[in-house]
Amino acid sequence: MIRDKGITIIREQNAKEHMAFHDGSVPYFSIPVFDSLGVKNGFSTKFGGVSEGYFAEMNLGMLKEPEEIVRENYRRMLKTLSMNEKRPVLSWQTHTTNIRRVTEEDAGKGPFRERDYRDVDGLVTDLPDTPLVTLFADCVPLYFYDPVNRAIGLSHAGWRGTVGRMAEKTVLRMHEEFNSNPADIYAAAGPSICGSCYEIGAEVAEEFIEAFGNFRSERFLQKKPAGKYLLDLKKANETVLLQCGVEKSHIFLSDICTKCNSGLLYSHRVMGKKRGVMGAFLSL
Repeated sequence: MIRDKGITIIREQNAKEHMAFHDGSVPYFSIPVFDSLGVKNGFSTKFGGVSEGYFAEMNLGMLKEPEEIVRENYRRMLKTLSMNEKRPVLSWQTHTTNIRRVTEEDAGKGPFRERDYRDVDGLVTDLPDTPLVTLFADCVPLYFYDPVNRAIGLSHAGWRGTVGRMAEKTVLRMHEEFNSNPADIYAAAGPSICGSCYEIGAEVAEEFIEAFGNFRSERFLQKKPAGKYLLDLKKANETVLLQCGVEKSHIFLSDICTKCNSGLLYSHRVMGKKRGVMGAFLSL
């Protein structure tokens, strides 16, 4: 357990909504408002699995280790979250804004069955008991729930996905598939790199300025010396959600930074490629 490892969780200052932390044999974070709405959700940490070396312990990347090791990690995580251990569906992330509707035929694809799709960074479904899973090591996990039509979405948004408006595309896809009204949707950004840690170059900053305009970009983009910028991906995604009609009172931003908490969470900025990946989980 985390308390036995001497790890202190560092929370971002002035963040809008805290994540709840569950410290047990398989520790994880959850989104309090989703918990209160009765939607099963979670975000894994580095601990509680059977991986070894620099993957230790809870690596969920299927292409990084022998499959049976990773499958055991999934079983432990799903059991801890009280989700169906036979039906998780995993994305195949390549920093696109492609979204797949998960059907009954997809149950188990990724962790326990071969995926017949690629280039999928977002998943939506109205199937009960079918966990959606996306993977992270600094990028933003985006959770969506429509309580009126009982539908969910889970998306991956790095800087490319954010500037490509992945949040909006997920909301629109839920409208197309399930008749979801953006004003009814609850959305949350899970643990990811914070705006004080995520330094980018001018070429990336210019893409955001072009996509959002100077005025809106100032909310999440801070210029530094030598042509560098700090980018707050969570606030950028919040801006997209507000623009596409999600109510401000329905948007919740994690106060957990992956880079600041690299003792607890995998961070690409800290560890490079010698690391595992964490999972975001969401299930009706």
